[in-house]
Amino acid sequence: MNKKYLGLLTGLAMVFGTQSALAVEKMRLSHGLPEDHPVHKAVVKFADLVKQRTNGEIQITVYANGVLGSELETLQSVKTNGMEFTKASAATLETLNADYKVFNLPFIFRDRAHFFKVLEGPVGESILAASKKSGFIGLAYYDSGARSFYGKKPIETPDDLKGAKIRVQQSPTTIKMIQALGGTPVPMAWGEVYSALQLGLVDMAENNVTALTSGRHGEVAKFYSDTEHQMVPDVLVMSVARWDALTKPQQDIIKQAAVESFHLQKQLWAEAEKTEKAKAEKMGVKFSHPNKQLFIAKVKPMIDEERKNPSIAKLLDEIAATK
Repeated sequence: MNKKYLGLLTGLAMVFGTQSALAVEKMRLSHGLPEDHPVHKAVVKFADLVKQRTNGEIQITVYANGVLGSELETLQSVKTNGMEFTKASAATLETLNADYKVFNLPFIFRDRAHFFKVLEGPVGESILAASKKSGFIGLAYYDSGARSFYGKKPIETPDDLKGAKIRVQQSPTTIKMIQALGGTPVPMAWGEVYSALQLGLVDMAENNVTALTSGRHGEVAKFYSDTEHQMVPDVLVMSVARWDALTKPQQDIIKQAAVESFHLQKQLWAEAEKTEKAKAEKMGVKFSHPNKQLFIAKVKPMIDEERKNPSIAKLLDEIAATK
């Protein structure tokens, strides 16, 4: 009897152990940034919070450095439920969902405080939810700084951009912005920018200040002109199919963990910007602060044209009304 009882207990333990193992949701989160980047530290925090608060029911493995594919490739994988999470720039997301276009329009935020108010308010949340029909939803934003021009000469007025070949992301809106300012946009992958600047294939680029150090662009571009023409956030996105398969408590945990990871990332980014700017200055990069109003006036016809789209006009009005 003792042997039979022991055998029964062993069998039950194996059954329940198997059921427990099957109950664990294994998920993947991929991004293209290095492991010392604020975004990577934030998504690791996100994964840790989800595992802790679901008592291990959901376990997310984070893959950095683009090992599972480019940003566009992993985003397509999330859309088709081949992967659960990825980090994508609003510049990339614009090509898949029209609402994200508003983040790529120039000079729509008054300052950094206004930018964060929009992201964390009703407008930001409505944009995160707008892509559900596209196969993915946004969970939270990550700060990616303000974008400005840098190259081998300072930019003081829009006239300094006339005819200049300027590297841009694959964003239709950014391309239009450069054209409105009188420059020639050159869409190019991030990894090609250093050599393009070095060889003169482009005259300048535009990005946040960390590009000078993380991409070593400050070695070949010694002037950074702080136009802050765009503030384009990154977004943590999730497959709609995987989201819909979760229970409501699990969804709440994932959403809250994502928001908390944004708060961490925002703090880490602010610290990184200060550190990287100091490094760039030691590399010999000179910083200038052009009159933004000259650039704002130059792109006004572009914004007026975009306002002909009622949904974009509505978002722009809501952003402008955010206090």
